[in-house]
Amino acid sequence: MDETAAVTALAALAQGMRLRVFRALVGAGPQGLTPGVLAATLGVSASTLSFHLKELTHAGLVTQERQGRHLIYRPELALMNELLAYLAAHCCAGQPCEVQVAPACTDC
Repeated sequence: MDETAAVTALAALAQGMRLRVFRALVGAGPQGLTPGVLAATLGVSASTLSFHLKELTHAGLVTQERQGRHLIYRPELALMNELLAYLAAHCCAGQPCEVQVAPACTDC
């Protein structure tokens, strides 16, 4: 993945509703969801959903397929994984990353 593609994908996800749409599609997995199911799940109008799906599709994060009378939207999991790999490519200067877990709050 190059920087331009990463910026495009991150810009598409940098909006609350688009992030919720993408997360719902990732949760559905490769089978995807119809716009009707997505709209009902997220409590959003069809026109608003359509706008956000168009932006996610343009960024390459979502694909669309027609099955009969229905459109199925699917997450582009390969691109998502490329984006994650791009973001983590230089993590910890090539050394294994160790996540420091904060101690539990005992005074809470």
